[in-house]
Amino acid sequence: MLEKIKEKNVWDVLSLDKKPIVVYGMGDAAERIIRILNEKGIQISAIFASDEFVRGHSFLGYKVQKYSDICHSYDDFNVVLAFATHLPEVIEKIKEINKEHTVFAPDIPVAGSGLFTVEYIKQNEDKFDFVYNCLADEKSKETYVDILNFKVSGKIDYLLNSFYEKRSVYSDILKLGDNEVIVDLGAYDGDTIREITDYTNGKYDFIYALEPDEKNYKKLLKNTENFKNILCYNMGAWNCRDTLIFSKKAGRNSKLSAQGVPVKVTDLDSLIDRDVTMIKMDIEGAEMHALEGAENLIKSCRPKLYVCAYHRNEDLFSLALKILEMNSDYKIYFRHSRYIPAWESNFYCV
Repeated sequence: MLEKIKEKNVWDVLSLDKKPIVVYGMGDAAERIIRILNEKGIQISAIFASDEFVRGHSFLGYKVQKYSDICHSYDDFNVVLAFATHLPEVIEKIKEINKEHTVFAPDIPVAGSGLFTVEYIKQNEDKFDFVYNCLADEKSKETYVDILNFKVSGKIDYLLNSFYEKRSVYSDILKLGDNEVIVDLGAYDGDTIREITDYTNGKYDFIYALEPDEKNYKKLLKNTENFKNILCYNMGAWNCRDTLIFSKKAGRNSKLSAQGVPVKVTDLDSLIDRDVTMIKMDIEGAEMHALEGAENLIKSCRPKLYVCAYHRNEDLFSLALKILEMNSDYKIYFRHSRYIPAWESNFYCV
């Protein structure tokens, strides 16, 4: 795999480049990225945000400026993107900035620790190689290499070249039909359920939806109140029945935390007593535990799997290895839907 990695670690590049570094964005991700930069002795020069967010704000002691202000202050500079987006208009803005000044989007794990580096790939090269060689088509292999190069370098061109429409996943890979029995783990507000039922013109057999965050769960109930044959659970997916602590911060990225609120979790094998045809997992780093808790279902029903592979550094190999361990007959595809950074990089198994 190392021969396919064409890039240097983003942190090394930023450290050695003499251009000023400006951070684009505010919030938790910006705090984490700036902390890592500081730990590596890399100082930032300024922070900017989209014009609609610049109203005299300051962030970490820096005045938040407009992009035009930054361009007026510096002839050339590197941009460090510090937020996530899938919105077309925002991505177009990022692309325009990238034409004028190099945009780096450093990869930091949503869950777990450590940074994704060339050294990390080297340490796990056999596993990356095995998964790469198991992928079902050339598009999967090309995308897999692009995502690895992005996660090392932070260069957004690797992502822009990899965008794949989710509707094409449903039609060409998962080949969803009218009689699916769907399990949606990490159902959020029902966004994936809406995507799938829009694709199938509202036709399905049954839907199980699990969402651990209470605020998200209320949105899920409201957004699916007119759906028939659906069961929603205010629970998380795990490898057994238990009560765990989830972050108090509501939103798409609610996850296990040292501080927060108690939430019930369950394994699928004890929750569902019928055949299922598809399982989707987008559960903020708990995918491995959920796979373990669905082993009987996966072995007996061989459902189509839609498993997010971007929350933990090891997800890009460990999840695929676990799936093949449970059922070696799966064909595994890898695609990246429209997102910066590498969120929505997923394994699809049929």
